[in-house]
Amino acid sequence: MCNCENDLEIRRKHSVGHIMSAAVGMLYPDVKRGVGPWTDTGVYQDFDFSEEAPSEKEFKKIEKKMRWIINKDFKIQSSTLAPEEAREIFKQDEYKLELIEEIIGRGEELSFYDFVGEEGQVFYRDLCAGPHLESTGQVGAFKVMKLAGAYWRGDEKNKMLTRIYAVAFADKEGLDEYLELLEEAAKRDHRKLGKELDLFCFSELVGPGLPLFTPKGTFLRNKIADTIQDIQAQFGYEKVSIPHITKKDLYETSGHWEKFKDDLFHVHGKSDTEFVMKPMNCPHHAQIYASRMRSYRDLPLRFAEVTTCYRDELPGELLGLSRVRSLTQDDGHVFCRMDQIKQECKNIVHVIRYFYTKLGMFGPDDFWVSLSVRDSQDLDKYLGDAGNWDKAEQFLEEIAQEEKLAYKRVEGEAAFYGPKLDFQFRDALGREWQLATVQIDFVQPDRFGLEYINEKGEKSQPIMIHRAIAGSLERFLSVIIEHFGGAFPLWLSPVQAQILPVSEVHEDFADQLLADAKAAGGRVEIARSTDSLGKRIRNAQKLKLPMAIIVGDKEVEGDQLTIRKYGEEKDEKISRSDLLALLGEV
Repeated sequence: MCNCENDLEIRRKHSVGHIMSAAVGMLYPDVKRGVGPWTDTGVYQDFDFSEEAPSEKEFKKIEKKMRWIINKDFKIQSSTLAPEEAREIFKQDEYKLELIEEIIGRGEELSFYDFVGEEGQVFYRDLCAGPHLESTGQVGAFKVMKLAGAYWRGDEKNKMLTRIYAVAFADKEGLDEYLELLEEAAKRDHRKLGKELDLFCFSELVGPGLPLFTPKGTFLRNKIADTIQDIQAQFGYEKVSIPHITKKDLYETSGHWEKFKDDLFHVHGKSDTEFVMKPMNCPHHAQIYASRMRSYRDLPLRFAEVTTCYRDELPGELLGLSRVRSLTQDDGHVFCRMDQIKQECKNIVHVIRYFYTKLGMFGPDDFWVSLSVRDSQDLDKYLGDAGNWDKAEQFLEEIAQEEKLAYKRVEGEAAFYGPKLDFQFRDALGREWQLATVQIDFVQPDRFGLEYINEKGEKSQPIMIHRAIAGSLERFLSVIIEHFGGAFPLWLSPVQAQILPVSEVHEDFADQLLADAKAAGGRVEIARSTDSLGKRIRNAQKLKLPMAIIVGDKEVEGDQLTIRKYGEEKDEKISRSDLLALLGEV
């Protein structure tokens, strides 16, 4: 069934991309054009300017020309050209010529879209497969957003082009809502908040994509990992530990080498052996399983580890904690019999449900699940037996149904070794992030020759289940920092409260309260009376602390304490014992 609303949105974005491209061509007649696809957030077009590229100051000029094209209401019509004619039209643009030759080489038709005036004249033409609106006047509201550099075809060996981004909406109201969302997202940007709240930093001497975590940031990482381990320990997960480098032979056997060898850091030591920094952990965990013969009575075996992996990302792809070169995975693998798969996967779903409920992110509108299966049109890119794939996909669909998960079957999103349940969570701004996952793998046990002795005394092959609850801790932190806007719940906050003595005479009481709070397990600080009480309350709010505890004469003389919660303007009363109990619970 066609999603007409989504189809219209795609047509609008694509049309705005062509309108922007035409407008830039009017202002810069010698410009050459690279690719210009639509994206989830809008559209972009790559340009090669013969002279200096425009700056953001020129956006208004570009938008003015775009409005002129929209007001002209040109018809947007598809056309096809013979190779000779296409080559002649674009003979001055090597980028279009390269694309044209590729299409010809594939034996495909050369498809173009034209802006056509009332008398049939072609105002603008570009190589494109569509789809588009019927005319430029149907676009609605738009805005040119930003500039970036981009290598032609994404290859750093090629020339750097100028990429211009734009967004398009049906009306101004939609555009305004989007711009407000961007403004709020900028306030919540984890890079900004990470610096303001002293959570992590980067160093030029260490290198890009290699974050350094402060004591507060390290607390967050450890608290997340420990919480997950506490939940999954009830299901028998045991911690293991592996080294950070390995011979490349490990990944050649697992099947990862052929697909990911160009994304790895290669290590050369004193021997001739070629090592790499590990980009994932599953092959190592498989070797722990393979270290001894197992019995069916030993299964399932459940290994868990929080460990750092390394991937050689391109510099232009690095983004705060969202995309890094050193990523710490909360990783886990189960080795089990066929009859144990469903229960083990359900146990993982239980851990996911418990953990994200604790974060307040498991409501009916907070997430959905992608049943990520093979691409039926390209089965050759997947390893393993088709029958095993069928079983694995069926198992996961039954689990999603029995666990009453809101799921959709999505073709082409499976890993090369098996299908997955990918949990897609929505943050406070409505953005979706794939975080937790459950994956069934028949391939690696087969490639590594993993075995166990079954109840008949015969050798059988176990099944491997991959699981991640938070995934990469760095990326997970980037998501929840922005989701909470840095105002973490009490159980997760590195500092739960500041004690604010009104004046110096109240500091002895504040010191004793601090000692009692720490003894109860609370994470509390004192902001002494060197500044005014009002300023210290504002500072506590600026630091996004869950609460400030105000200590004056009444608090010293009585049992009631005064607290100011984050984001509130009014104070609350709480007994000393209840406060200590509250801090101790989390």
